[in-house]
Amino acid sequence: MKASRALAALPKAHLHIHLDGAMRRSTLLELAARAGVVARLPSGYGSFAAFTETITAAAACLRTPADARRLVDEVVEDAARAGAVWVEPSMWPGLFGARLGADADVLDVVLDAGRAAQDRHGVGFGLIVAANRGRSPDEAVALARLAVRRRGDGVVGFGLDGDEAAAPGPLFAEAFAIARAGGLLAVPHAGELTGAAAVRDAVEVLGADRIMHGVAAIADPALLDRLAAGDVALDVCPTSNVMLSVVPALAGHPLPALLARGVPASINADDPLLFDTDLLTEYTRARDGIGLDATRLAECARTSLRHSGAPGDLVASALAGIDAWLGHGVCRS
Repeated sequence: MKASRALAALPKAHLHIHLDGAMRRSTLLELAARAGVVARLPSGYGSFAAFTETITAAAACLRTPADARRLVDEVVEDAARAGAVWVEPSMWPGLFGARLGADADVLDVVLDAGRAAQDRHGVGFGLIVAANRGRSPDEAVALARLAVRRRGDGVVGFGLDGDEAAAPGPLFAEAFAIARAGGLLAVPHAGELTGAAAVRDAVEVLGADRIMHGVAAIADPALLDRLAAGDVALDVCPTSNVMLSVVPALAGHPLPALLARGVPASINADDPLLFDTDLLTEYTRARDGIGLDATRLAECARTSLRHSGAPGDLVASALAGIDAWLGHGVCRS
């Protein structure tokens, strides 16, 4: 009889996770008490604006470089607990305001903490620097240039966060051109709260290597063919999709249909603090709630590694580990 496969033993990367939104709830409560603010522990959202308010309030609890270093260390530790070998959080530096200094100072604190955490926990760390749709395209250009300058220090990609309906992706084309020319992965959010056209813009205008979310592409068969042929991956977040009403329930999630059409997709937690989830929970829900079998789960894990900014030797070792995991029988959590 074959041994069972534990999902925590499946080597994987965590690619769609917002640094501030990955704060542990216990840490939020502690930091909020110290800062003298009321911590919000949400269980649902009536709108994207309410979601934004919650994440902004959580970030406001990060007052010192020590707070930021603690956050990074805990995010990497949580990734290790879920069986990740690489974690690639996204961060808009401006969310921390002047509390941690200028954008360049924020990056230096987080990148230094990431290097220390990866040594401590044995999980590789790369950072996605994200522009904010609520800010000007000129600010995004400046941020892209800063991200390129920090490429050798651990920045691996450039993203775009915020409300898709408020500012379409093409407004930020210049910033993404700078990031791509500087050797960074292009990983904008698209196709979460708006339709398939936003995903197409992310591919054709922003030159996306990966798309955070992108599940709206399921409505456009030609676009699915484009994603599959171009090997453009989607960083899918099942629980987030349900809680923000992108899909009605896990049982109707488009992830199996995307995989069946040959679209590369990874499994991610998005904002563990806000959605009360983590990477291992998302894999478990993808199995039990969405219906992915061990082969499909392994496929998603491979995609997470192949489409990450991780070093080649780490990727090769993890891919071999996935093959070994598949040879161990029944899949369990």
